[in-house]
Parts: sequence; structure tokens; C-alpha cells
Amino acid sequence: MNAAAPATLHLAEVRIELAGRELIPPLTLAIEPGECVTVMGPSGCGKSTLLAYISGTIEPVFRATGRVAIGERDVTRLAPEARHIGIQFQDDLLFPHLSVGDNLAFALRGQVRDRRLRRERIEQALVEADLAGFADRDPATLSGGQRARVALMRTLLSEPQALLLDEPFNKLDAQLRSDVRRFVFEHAAQRGLPMLLVTHDATDAQAAGGRVIGLAQ
Repeated sequence: MNAAAPATLHLAEVRIELAGRELIPPLTLAIEPGECVTVMGPSGCGKSTLLAYISGTIEPVFRATGRVAIGERDVTRLAPEARHIGIQFQDDLLFPHLSVGDNLAFALRGQVRDRRLRRERIEQALVEADLAGFADRDPATLSGGQRARVALMRTLLSEPQALLLDEPFNKLDAQLRSDVRRFVFEHAAQRGLPMLLVTHDATDAQAAGGRVIGLAQ
């Protein structure tokens, strides 16, 4: 699905402060295609703020500096929608007034105008998520795991070049958490996406299988 060639996510001297207090000390990091790096730390240490800076959605109250690039493309000053960086949150954020298929179609707006091709892309995504035939379903009728899979496929349909994971498994029970983690990591790695996961759960970091960076309070 990803039209762009896989590229490395680069952070160069990224530093974040709030009211004169350093949240993120200067961080330089290269995440290769298909690799997942985990940032761990307690609540309030700046994990989610780091992802907000990378995605371009950080609030003005924070003072942030440093370069963000995907391959050779510097995205530091680009608008969020121009960065082509996907993000998954704790909540799946499916639109309750849209069907499962229409939720997925939202990611294709402006990219695929042909109705038949758009339907094919949606059906393909549902097959990959083991949800074939669910296009007309109301999201409210889905289980937590099914909703998480739909949310990921919606993100992947938008053809991101990197994937940020903001504790997306936090609200799932132990068995479901394991299944959804595997689904997310496998599908993102298959597309060659560099992944940055933030979590306070050591089992998430272990499942990601990559480098771990610790942040203090």
C-alpha cells in the first residue's frame, strides 16, 4: 500500500522544555525501516509530547527545537498533514457516525478518487485485518481488538512513511494486548515503516524487540 520507498526516521538534537524545565534532553536518533524503537518513562515525563513534536501537533506552550526528517526529507517545519507520519493512540478514534468501510475510506480521501478502486482498497485492508465483510458494520458493534485493527488499517491506508505509537495497547486486556501488538508490529514492519513506541509497560518494549530509551520524571 505504501507508494514511497521505505526510509529512515531521523531525529537530530530534538529538545523539549516546558516553563523552563527540560522534558526531553537533546535526542538524536535514527530509526531504520521496519525497526521499532521504544521510549519508556513514567506519566508526565514527555513521551507523548515528543511524538507530538515529531508529528507536528505540539502545543505552543512547549519550547521545542531540533530536526525531524524522513530519509532526506526535512519535515520539521511542515504542517502535520504534509509530513506523512501516522500515529496510533490509546483510543482508536473511529468515527462513530461512519461505518467501518467509511472510516477506512476517510484515509483515502484525495488519494483515490475512483469509487471502485477505493472499494477494492478498503476490502483488501479488511481482509488483511481478518475482518472481511465488515465494511458496512457500525464501529460500535466491534470488539476492542477489532476496533484496534480497523484503526491501524485506516492509518496504513493513508500511506505514512513512519508510524508513531502513543501507548496504543494500554486499554487492552493481557491476551488482547499481545494479539494487537503482534498485528501492529507485523503490519508496520511489512511496509518498512520506522516505528517509535512510547509506553510505561516493559512488556510492550519487550514485544517491540528493538532499542529502548529511558526518560526520567
